[in-house]
Amino acid sequence: MVLFFPKFALLEIDKMQALHIVEALLGAYLLGSIPTSIWVGKIFYKIDIREYGSGNAGATNTFRVMGAKAGIPVFIIDLVKGWLALYFARYSGIAEGTELYVIFQLTLGVCAFLGHVFPIFAGFRGGKGVATLAGVCTALNPLATLSAFVIFALAFLLTGYVSIGSMLAGIAFPFLVIFVFNEQTFSLIAFSCIISLFILFTHRKNIQRLKTGSESRFFYGKKHHD
Repeated sequence: MVLFFPKFALLEIDKMQALHIVEALLGAYLLGSIPTSIWVGKIFYKIDIREYGSGNAGATNTFRVMGAKAGIPVFIIDLVKGWLALYFARYSGIAEGTELYVIFQLTLGVCAFLGHVFPIFAGFRGGKGVATLAGVCTALNPLATLSAFVIFALAFLLTGYVSIGSMLAGIAFPFLVIFVFNEQTFSLIAFSCIISLFILFTHRKNIQRLKTGSESRFFYGKKHHD
């Protein structure tokens, strides 16, 4: 009995750690599933944001349909969802500062993103998850994320197209991470490249509209009226 007790104790610790890991992943998904723009629209404006504008349940469409008073809080909350999800890693039992810890943080970020895109609280119909991904990136590399945001802001101000700003910021992000801020962690480098490709993929319809000249410019302050 005594001889087998240490092995039994180790097995119990492993089971508890596995439970904490599952709880963290589920918590990140549920956090990401908070449908900020949908709830704001239904509670304060009596509309479903998915039925107006681009039909996207994200911050950009919230700005377009309901204005800045709704858009700014929605953007901030969606960003915080991604940022906060990574802190669930502290309860996983994985040693901080290790490559495995970073990989688990990235996994939590993906869960939060999937929650935003497929929210369980809103019939699995969410947004593109750009703001939530920005929150994940802010937690992992705030300087690179801030620099990418500056690129987005400049491109948006010069062109009036949110899509152009988003794509340029996405393309620039891995270059900022690798060459400007000299990131050495392979998982973070790979993640930055995946994000860049993902943003281009989710904006493929915008690219087509830009080619045909049918892409809509962002009209600040324009909002829905019943």
